[in-house]
Amino acid sequence: MDKFKDIRAYRVGWLLTICDFLINFPALWILAKRTTKGIKLDYLGDRKQIEQDIQHGAFFMTNHRDIVMDSAWLSLLLRCRYFIRPFIGIGNNLFAYKWIELFVRFNRCFVVKRGAGAHAQLENAKVLSAYIGHLRQQGKSIWLAQREGRAKDSNDTTQPAVLHMLTIDFEQQHRPVEEFFDYVKTLNICPVSISYEYDPCDYLKAREMQLKRDNPRWRKRAKDDVESMRTGIEGWKGRVVYRLTPSINHDIDRMLDQFPQYKGLPIKDQIEHLCFIIDQHIFQGYEIFERGTDFEDYLQSRLAKIDIPNKDEKFLSERIHEMYENPVLNHQKSLEK
Repeated sequence: MDKFKDIRAYRVGWLLTICDFLINFPALWILAKRTTKGIKLDYLGDRKQIEQDIQHGAFFMTNHRDIVMDSAWLSLLLRCRYFIRPFIGIGNNLFAYKWIELFVRFNRCFVVKRGAGAHAQLENAKVLSAYIGHLRQQGKSIWLAQREGRAKDSNDTTQPAVLHMLTIDFEQQHRPVEEFFDYVKTLNICPVSISYEYDPCDYLKAREMQLKRDNPRWRKRAKDDVESMRTGIEGWKGRVVYRLTPSINHDIDRMLDQFPQYKGLPIKDQIEHLCFIIDQHIFQGYEIFERGTDFEDYLQSRLAKIDIPNKDEKFLSERIHEMYENPVLNHQKSLEK
Protein backbone atom coordinates (compact mmCIF):
# COMPACT_ATOMS: atom_id res chain seq x y z
CA MET A 1 0.00 0.00 0.00
CA ASP A 2 1.31 3.46 -0.96
CA LYS A 3 1.03 5.62 2.18
CA PHE A 4 1.91 8.72 0.11
CA LYS A 5 -0.78 8.18 -2.53
CA ASP A 6 -2.93 11.14 -1.42
CA ILE A 7 -0.15 13.71 -1.75
CA ARG A 8 1.66 12.30 -4.79
CA ALA A 9 -0.14 14.37 -7.45
CA TYR A 10 2.19 13.65 -10.33
CA ARG A 11 2.08 10.79 -12.81
CA VAL A 12 5.09 8.57 -13.39
CA GLY A 13 6.37 6.61 -16.38
CA TRP A 14 6.72 7.15 -20.09
CA LEU A 15 3.68 9.48 -20.37
CA LEU A 16 5.25 11.97 -17.94
CA THR A 17 8.53 11.96 -19.87
CA ILE A 18 6.88 12.45 -23.27
CA CYS A 19 4.55 15.23 -22.10
CA ASP A 20 7.40 17.00 -20.34
CA PHE A 21 9.65 16.92 -23.42
CA LEU A 22 7.01 17.72 -26.06
CA ILE A 23 4.75 20.15 -24.14
CA ASN A 24 6.05 21.49 -20.84
CA PHE A 25 9.73 22.05 -21.66
CA PRO A 26 9.33 24.19 -24.82
CA ALA A 27 6.25 25.96 -23.43
CA LEU A 28 8.25 27.35 -20.52
CA TRP A 29 10.93 28.73 -22.84
CA ILE A 30 8.26 30.32 -25.05
CA LEU A 31 6.69 31.95 -21.98
CA ALA A 32 10.07 33.26 -20.90
CA LYS A 33 10.62 34.82 -24.32
CA ARG A 34 7.15 36.42 -24.40
CA THR A 35 6.89 37.70 -20.82
CA THR A 36 10.47 38.52 -19.74
CA LYS A 37 13.72 40.10 -20.85
CA GLY A 38 15.33 36.80 -19.94
CA ILE A 39 15.47 34.37 -17.03
CA LYS A 40 18.86 33.96 -15.41
CA LEU A 41 20.36 31.43 -13.00
CA ASP A 42 22.98 33.09 -10.81
CA TYR A 43 24.94 32.40 -7.61
CA LEU A 44 25.59 34.06 -4.27
CA GLY A 45 29.20 33.46 -3.31
CA ASP A 46 31.29 30.47 -4.34
CA ARG A 47 29.69 28.82 -7.37
CA LYS A 48 31.76 25.65 -7.00
CA GLN A 49 30.66 25.28 -3.39
CA ILE A 50 27.01 25.70 -4.36
CA GLU A 51 27.34 23.16 -7.17
CA GLN A 52 28.87 20.74 -4.71
CA ASP A 53 26.03 21.40 -2.24
CA ILE A 54 23.33 20.49 -4.77
CA GLN A 55 25.20 17.64 -6.46
CA HIS A 56 23.34 14.91 -4.57
CA GLY A 57 19.99 16.65 -4.32
CA ALA A 58 18.84 19.63 -2.27
CA PHE A 59 15.81 21.21 -0.69
CA PHE A 60 15.38 24.45 -2.64
CA MET A 61 13.49 26.93 -0.47
CA THR A 62 12.60 30.22 -2.11
CA ASN A 63 10.75 33.43 -1.56
CA HIS A 64 7.43 33.45 -3.39
CA ARG A 65 6.53 35.90 -6.14
CA ASP A 66 4.28 33.94 -8.50
CA ILE A 67 2.02 30.95 -7.87
CA VAL A 68 3.12 28.97 -10.93
CA MET A 69 6.24 30.45 -12.51
CA ASP A 70 8.49 30.55 -9.42
CA SER A 71 8.89 26.79 -9.31
CA ALA A 72 8.36 26.14 -13.03
CA TRP A 73 11.26 28.31 -14.24
CA LEU A 74 13.56 27.24 -11.41
CA SER A 75 12.92 23.64 -12.37
CA LEU A 76 13.61 24.47 -16.01
CA LEU A 77 16.90 26.24 -15.25
CA LEU A 78 18.12 23.49 -12.93
CA ARG A 79 17.25 20.84 -15.50
CA CYS A 80 19.11 22.61 -18.29
CA ARG A 81 22.26 23.26 -16.28
CA TYR A 82 22.44 20.39 -13.78
CA PHE A 83 19.89 17.77 -14.90
CA ILE A 84 18.05 18.38 -11.60
CA ARG A 85 14.27 18.31 -11.63
CA PRO A 86 12.83 19.12 -8.20
CA PHE A 87 9.62 17.73 -6.81
CA ILE A 88 7.30 20.72 -6.30
CA GLY A 89 5.02 21.36 -3.33
CA ILE A 90 1.67 22.94 -4.29
CA GLY A 91 -1.29 23.84 -2.05
CA ASN A 92 -4.51 21.94 -2.64
CA ASN A 93 -6.37 25.29 -2.60
CA LEU A 94 -5.18 25.71 -6.20
CA PHE A 95 -7.00 22.59 -7.39
CA ALA A 96 -10.22 24.52 -7.95
CA TYR A 97 -10.37 23.62 -11.64
CA LYS A 98 -9.68 20.32 -13.37
CA TRP A 99 -7.19 21.82 -15.85
CA ILE A 100 -4.97 22.96 -12.98
CA GLU A 101 -4.95 19.48 -11.48
CA LEU A 102 -4.09 17.96 -14.87
CA PHE A 103 -1.32 20.53 -15.37
CA VAL A 104 0.43 19.76 -12.08
CA ARG A 105 0.31 16.02 -12.66
CA PHE A 106 2.97 16.46 -15.33
CA ASN A 107 5.19 18.69 -13.17
CA ARG A 108 6.30 16.42 -10.34
CA CYS A 109 4.00 18.23 -7.92
CA PHE A 110 3.03 16.91 -4.53
CA VAL A 111 0.07 18.20 -2.57
CA VAL A 112 0.40 20.38 0.52
CA LYS A 113 -3.04 20.03 2.11
CA ARG A 114 -4.48 23.16 3.70
CA GLY A 115 -7.72 24.38 5.21
CA ALA A 116 -8.53 21.36 7.37
CA GLY A 117 -9.23 21.19 11.12
CA ALA A 118 -6.40 21.16 13.63
CA HIS A 119 -6.29 17.36 13.99
CA ALA A 120 -6.44 16.79 10.21
CA GLN A 121 -3.73 19.40 9.63
CA LEU A 122 -1.46 17.62 12.09
CA GLU A 123 -2.00 14.27 10.40
CA ASN A 124 -1.42 15.82 6.96
CA ALA A 125 1.79 17.43 8.21
CA LYS A 126 3.05 14.09 9.51
CA VAL A 127 2.51 12.40 6.16
CA LEU A 128 4.02 15.29 4.22
CA SER A 129 7.08 15.46 6.48
CA ALA A 130 7.63 11.71 6.11
CA TYR A 131 7.25 11.99 2.32
CA ILE A 132 9.81 14.80 2.10
CA GLY A 133 12.20 12.78 4.24
CA HIS A 134 11.60 9.80 1.94
CA LEU A 135 12.48 11.88 -1.14
CA ARG A 136 15.63 13.26 0.45
CA GLN A 137 16.78 9.78 1.52
CA GLN A 138 16.60 8.88 -2.18
CA GLY A 139 18.71 11.91 -3.09
CA LYS A 140 15.79 13.70 -4.76
CA SER A 141 15.53 17.48 -4.90
CA ILE A 142 12.48 19.41 -3.67
CA TRP A 143 11.08 22.92 -4.11
CA LEU A 144 8.93 24.64 -1.52
CA ALA A 145 8.20 28.29 -0.78
CA GLN A 146 9.39 29.72 2.53
CA ARG A 147 5.82 30.57 3.53
CA GLU A 148 2.23 29.60 2.82
CA GLY A 149 1.10 31.92 0.06
CA ARG A 150 2.97 34.91 -1.30
CA ALA A 151 4.15 37.82 0.86
CA LYS A 152 1.85 40.49 -0.55
CA ASP A 153 4.22 43.28 0.52
CA SER A 154 7.34 41.39 -0.71
CA ASN A 155 8.68 41.29 2.85
CA ASP A 156 9.93 37.74 2.42
CA THR A 157 10.35 36.05 5.78
CA THR A 158 10.35 32.33 6.46
CA GLN A 159 7.33 31.07 8.39
CA PRO A 160 8.38 28.94 11.37
CA ALA A 161 5.31 26.77 10.66
CA VAL A 162 6.88 25.66 7.37
CA LEU A 163 10.05 24.43 9.09
CA HIS A 164 7.98 22.85 11.84
CA MET A 165 6.06 20.94 9.17
CA LEU A 166 9.28 19.83 7.49
CA THR A 167 10.70 18.50 10.75
CA ILE A 168 7.61 17.05 12.42
CA ASP A 169 8.79 13.60 11.38
CA PHE A 170 11.82 14.16 13.63
CA GLU A 171 9.53 14.76 16.59
CA GLN A 172 7.51 11.66 15.76
CA GLN A 173 10.70 9.61 16.06
CA HIS A 174 11.11 10.85 19.68
CA ARG A 175 14.76 11.66 19.12
CA PRO A 176 16.63 13.92 21.59
CA VAL A 177 16.46 17.65 20.92
CA GLU A 178 20.27 17.73 20.59
CA GLU A 179 19.95 15.87 17.27
CA PHE A 180 17.53 18.37 15.71
CA PHE A 181 20.11 20.36 13.75
CA ASP A 182 21.62 17.09 12.47
CA TYR A 183 18.19 16.10 11.16
CA VAL A 184 17.76 19.48 9.45
CA LYS A 185 21.13 19.02 7.75
CA THR A 186 19.85 15.83 6.07
CA LEU A 187 17.30 18.00 4.24
CA ASN A 188 20.17 20.07 2.79
CA ILE A 189 18.19 23.31 2.56
CA CYS A 190 19.59 25.58 -0.16
CA PRO A 191 17.74 28.92 -0.19
CA VAL A 192 17.10 30.57 -3.56
CA SER A 193 16.33 34.26 -4.11
CA ILE A 194 13.78 35.04 -6.82
CA SER A 195 13.76 38.58 -8.22
CA TYR A 196 11.30 39.95 -10.79
CA GLU A 197 11.96 43.38 -12.26
CA TYR A 198 8.19 43.84 -12.52
CA ASP A 199 5.56 41.86 -10.62
CA PRO A 200 2.59 41.23 -12.94
CA CYS A 201 0.36 40.60 -9.91
CA ASP A 202 1.32 43.76 -8.01
CA TYR A 203 -2.04 45.47 -8.55
CA LEU A 204 -3.96 42.31 -7.64
CA LYS A 205 -2.03 42.02 -4.36
CA ALA A 206 -2.70 45.68 -3.53
CA ARG A 207 -6.37 45.20 -4.36
CA GLU A 208 -6.54 42.23 -2.01
CA MET A 209 -4.89 44.22 0.79
CA GLN A 210 -7.52 46.97 0.63
CA LEU A 211 -10.37 44.47 0.48
CA LYS A 212 -9.01 42.77 3.61
CA ARG A 213 -8.47 46.11 5.32
CA ASP A 214 -12.04 47.20 4.63
CA ASN A 215 -13.54 43.83 5.52
CA PRO A 216 -11.41 41.58 7.78
CA ARG A 217 -13.75 38.69 6.96
CA TRP A 218 -13.10 38.96 3.23
CA ARG A 219 -11.67 35.78 1.72
CA LYS A 220 -10.35 35.01 -1.73
CA ARG A 221 -12.51 32.87 -3.95
CA ALA A 222 -11.23 30.08 -6.15
CA LYS A 223 -11.54 32.31 -9.21
CA ASP A 224 -9.31 34.92 -7.53
CA ASP A 225 -6.50 32.37 -7.32
CA VAL A 226 -7.07 31.43 -10.95
CA GLU A 227 -6.93 35.11 -11.99
CA SER A 228 -3.62 35.47 -10.12
CA MET A 229 -2.29 32.34 -11.82
CA ARG A 230 -3.29 33.58 -15.27
CA THR A 231 -1.90 37.08 -14.67
CA GLY A 232 1.33 35.68 -13.26
CA ILE A 233 1.81 33.40 -16.25
CA GLU A 234 0.89 35.89 -18.99
CA GLY A 235 1.99 39.21 -17.45
CA TRP A 236 5.20 41.13 -18.18
CA LYS A 237 8.02 40.53 -15.69
CA GLY A 238 11.04 42.22 -17.22
CA ARG A 239 14.32 40.72 -16.01
CA VAL A 240 14.01 37.60 -13.84
CA VAL A 241 16.88 36.32 -11.70
CA TYR A 242 17.08 33.08 -9.71
CA ARG A 243 20.08 33.23 -7.39
CA LEU A 244 21.24 30.00 -5.78
CA THR A 245 22.83 30.32 -2.34
CA PRO A 246 24.94 27.82 -0.36
CA SER A 247 23.38 25.14 1.81
CA ILE A 248 22.47 26.37 5.28
CA ASN A 249 24.40 23.34 6.60
CA HIS A 250 27.53 25.51 6.51
CA ASP A 251 25.80 28.16 8.62
CA ILE A 252 24.59 25.54 11.09
CA ASP A 253 28.12 24.22 11.52
CA ARG A 254 29.55 27.71 12.04
CA MET A 255 26.78 28.62 14.47
CA LEU A 256 27.31 25.49 16.57
CA ASP A 257 31.07 25.99 16.59
CA GLN A 258 30.51 29.42 18.10
CA PHE A 259 27.44 28.62 20.23
CA PRO A 260 27.42 24.86 20.99
CA GLN A 261 24.75 25.44 23.64
CA TYR A 262 22.20 26.09 20.86
CA LYS A 263 21.93 22.32 20.41
CA GLY A 264 20.09 22.08 23.72
CA LEU A 265 17.51 24.76 22.94
CA PRO A 266 13.83 23.85 22.53
CA ILE A 267 12.97 22.99 18.93
CA LYS A 268 10.88 26.16 18.63
CA ASP A 269 13.96 28.29 19.35
CA GLN A 270 16.17 26.25 17.03
CA ILE A 271 13.62 26.79 14.25
CA GLU A 272 13.74 30.56 14.82
CA HIS A 273 17.51 30.51 14.30
CA LEU A 274 17.05 28.52 11.09
CA CYS A 275 14.43 30.97 9.81
CA PHE A 276 16.86 33.84 10.39
CA ILE A 277 19.60 32.04 8.46
CA ILE A 278 17.31 31.30 5.50
CA ASP A 279 16.04 34.89 5.44
CA GLN A 280 19.57 36.29 5.32
CA HIS A 281 20.45 34.03 2.36
CA ILE A 282 17.37 35.19 0.44
CA PHE A 283 17.80 38.87 1.29
CA GLN A 284 21.45 38.89 0.25
CA GLY A 285 20.63 37.06 -2.96
CA TYR A 286 18.15 39.64 -4.28
CA GLU A 287 18.89 41.25 -7.61
CA ILE A 288 18.54 45.02 -7.15
CA PHE A 289 17.17 46.46 -10.39
CA GLU A 290 17.66 49.95 -11.80
CA ARG A 291 14.22 50.50 -13.32
CA GLY A 292 14.72 53.97 -14.83
CA THR A 293 13.10 57.37 -14.47
CA ASP A 294 9.74 56.29 -15.88
CA PHE A 295 9.18 53.71 -13.13
CA GLU A 296 6.83 56.02 -11.23
CA ASP A 297 4.63 56.29 -14.33
CA TYR A 298 4.59 52.51 -14.52
CA LEU A 299 3.41 52.26 -10.90
CA GLN A 300 0.63 54.75 -11.59
CA SER A 301 -0.49 52.63 -14.54
CA ARG A 302 -0.72 49.63 -12.21
CA LEU A 303 -2.79 51.62 -9.74
CA ALA A 304 -5.20 52.53 -12.56
CA LYS A 305 -5.91 48.81 -13.17
CA ILE A 306 -7.53 48.42 -9.73
CA ASP A 307 -11.32 48.67 -9.88
CA ILE A 308 -13.00 48.26 -6.49
CA PRO A 309 -15.64 50.15 -4.51
CA ASN A 310 -14.31 52.97 -2.29
CA LYS A 311 -10.94 52.82 -4.00
CA ASP A 312 -8.34 54.28 -1.62
CA GLU A 313 -5.66 55.48 -4.01
CA LYS A 314 -3.28 56.67 -1.28
CA PHE A 315 -3.39 53.30 0.51
CA LEU A 316 -3.09 51.33 -2.74
CA SER A 317 -0.19 53.47 -3.97
CA GLU A 318 1.67 52.93 -0.68
CA ARG A 319 1.12 49.16 -0.91
CA ILE A 320 2.40 48.94 -4.49
CA HIS A 321 5.44 51.07 -3.68
CA GLU A 322 6.38 48.92 -0.68
CA MET A 323 6.26 45.77 -2.81
CA TYR A 324 9.22 47.13 -4.74
CA GLU A 325 10.93 48.87 -1.81
CA ASN A 326 10.95 46.05 0.76
CA PRO A 327 13.39 43.76 -1.10
CA VAL A 328 15.83 46.67 -1.42
CA LEU A 329 15.54 47.53 2.29
CA ASN A 330 15.92 43.89 3.37
CA HIS A 331 18.91 43.47 1.08
CA GLN A 332 20.62 46.51 2.57
CA LYS A 333 19.89 45.43 6.16
CA SER A 334 21.22 41.90 5.52
CA LEU A 335 24.51 43.29 4.22
CA GLU A 336 24.87 45.44 7.35
CA LYS A 337 24.39 42.37 9.55
